[in-house]
Amino acid sequence: MTGSVKNLRHPSKDVMGAAACPARWWHPAGDGDVVCVLCPHHCCIRPGQRGRCLARENQDGHLVASAYGVITAMSVDPIEKKPLNWFMPGRPILSVGSFGCNFHCDFCQNWSIAQRLAPGQRIGPRQLADEAARLSDIGNIGLAFTYNEPLINLEFVIDCAELIRAQGQRCVMVTNGFVEPQPLQQLLPFVDAMNIDLKAFSDDFYRNVCGGRLDPVKQTIMTVASACHVEVATLLIPGLNDSDEEIDRLAAWLAAINPEIPLHLTRYFPAYQRKTPGPISRERLFHLISIARRHLRRVAPGNLV
Repeated sequence: MTGSVKNLRHPSKDVMGAAACPARWWHPAGDGDVVCVLCPHHCCIRPGQRGRCLARENQDGHLVASAYGVITAMSVDPIEKKPLNWFMPGRPILSVGSFGCNFHCDFCQNWSIAQRLAPGQRIGPRQLADEAARLSDIGNIGLAFTYNEPLINLEFVIDCAELIRAQGQRCVMVTNGFVEPQPLQQLLPFVDAMNIDLKAFSDDFYRNVCGGRLDPVKQTIMTVASACHVEVATLLIPGLNDSDEEIDRLAAWLAAINPEIPLHLTRYFPAYQRKTPGPISRERLFHLISIARRHLRRVAPGNLV
């Protein structure tokens, strides 16, 4: 993800062994194995093992959402931190994260919860919805799922989102967009805004650096753009995804969907397993922004400091 975790309070209770929620979007594969069809990886998971996202586990031949309700980070953030600069600007939103991710980006900014079984506290959907409502006194607009990849914990997200929307608040997600169309369609009626990471405009980058594929992410962006407010973020890593040609193609593709889609071009800083290169220069960043603005009306810099 493109932001870093800032805890309002830091849950520390380890609940990895606690009972988990039965998962949706899977089928048996024989000999006790199961195949998860939530995301395009379609992990075949043996009994006692987890999928590559860490959040879905085979327990005795049944898939469970083991991250259901496990909160590793909670904060009240400005909506611009998601980043969602053009969705209710200036308002705060209660933001929560769990653990795990279906990508394994070597530059992961939130690796301490996204790339391992991070300890957390189990908080139910009703508790989170009540907390979001209580914080409306300070202007809180709803609930954001962020910090790690929320789509791998979609059962929990949908249960919370239904409650949040029922009480007149907004539901927001920050996601890598790597999800199958069917579960995405079941989510969209309950989501008001998404920021989707478009990590590069190269399938080689997705396969070699992230452990994913570009086309499913493009499909998610196209689908979401017709269903709710969407903004797109690209974390620029010098020499890997920041060529003039690539940013021009990326921006032109977004503009073909809708030239009003906001694009955030964000400075990468070394993190997790990637220690080099250093961040892109400000001059180079604003040069790439000028290229993107040939196609898109709203392009913003990120991580300037």
